[in-house]
Amino acid sequence: MENIISRKIEEIKFGDIQLHNHVAVIPIISTNQSGTDYFTMKEAMERNLITVTEVSEGGNVPELKVSNRAEKPVLLLDGEELAGAKQNRVLNTTILLKENSETIIPVSCTEHGRWSYRSAHFEESGYMMSAKLRRVKNESVHQNLKYSRAFRSDQGRVWDEIAHEACDFNLSSPTEAMRDVHEAKKEDMDGYLEQFPLAIDQNGLVVIVNGEVVGLDMVSRKEAFGILHPKLIKSYVMDSLVVKPKKGNYNYQKKTDAFLKKIVNCRESMFESVGYGRDFRYEGNRIVGSALVHADAVIHMAFFQITEAEKSGHMSSASRRRMYRTN
Repeated sequence: MENIISRKIEEIKFGDIQLHNHVAVIPIISTNQSGTDYFTMKEAMERNLITVTEVSEGGNVPELKVSNRAEKPVLLLDGEELAGAKQNRVLNTTILLKENSETIIPVSCTEHGRWSYRSAHFEESGYMMSAKLRRVKNESVHQNLKYSRAFRSDQGRVWDEIAHEACDFNLSSPTEAMRDVHEAKKEDMDGYLEQFPLAIDQNGLVVIVNGEVVGLDMVSRKEAFGILHPKLIKSYVMDSLVVKPKKGNYNYQKKTDAFLKKIVNCRESMFESVGYGRDFRYEGNRIVGSALVHADAVIHMAFFQITEAEKSGHMSSASRRRMYRTN
């Protein structure tokens, strides 16, 4: 593993565990905030510093165009959703947009039943893919990077997983939009969010459900994490809402330490990022992950524990054939 990333993992300091029902959140506390300053997508959009549009009037499902007018970079986090234009999309990878730049970014569709303009440009939806969907997408993007050096997902599988998510909650959407499912569960997710407040100097988290680690997210700046915190909590909680709670006397520290050990033992691949930095990808024992490194700092890293069923769900030839359909 790249030294800067392994050191970052070894230096992780945890805050006090937060518990609610069958979900545990362990804050990661910032110990050394250095490196590039940047806006989050939410900040940049609120200040009218970035504009996100279709790449052309006709559009192209797996790509969008971003114009960054800011005098500093803008962080777009893997799994963050953009709503509007011809159909809602999510980021396929974490991108640190260069200042004063125009960039074509890789995305996945999260609204299968619409391919018509709702607005000229996109807005931040306020949501992020559920942790399960993020890890499913992460795995397929890694496969495409290995075989074609492209940050593209298995679009068919993304649609299938969104449909399964809606089915789990017995919900339907006129355009099969992921956002509609999240909106329907907003009250439940907000209830959990109240139980998992932002800790002082927090810049990351580990989430455990029924005694098993689900995943880890960490960014380089605590101010940025403070803005991303609600999205990330809801991303992890979304999956837990359909999991039957189990009683148990769990050793959360032991589970977390074992998860971190699995991370440092992962196989590593490196690719050039769409914006600033290098994009690292990881595979291991029922674990996938990614990290963006720029200017000697880990800008963002995320790791997810996966089930055996998901591990065997690599891109099939059938799903490859339907990867770029629009509806």
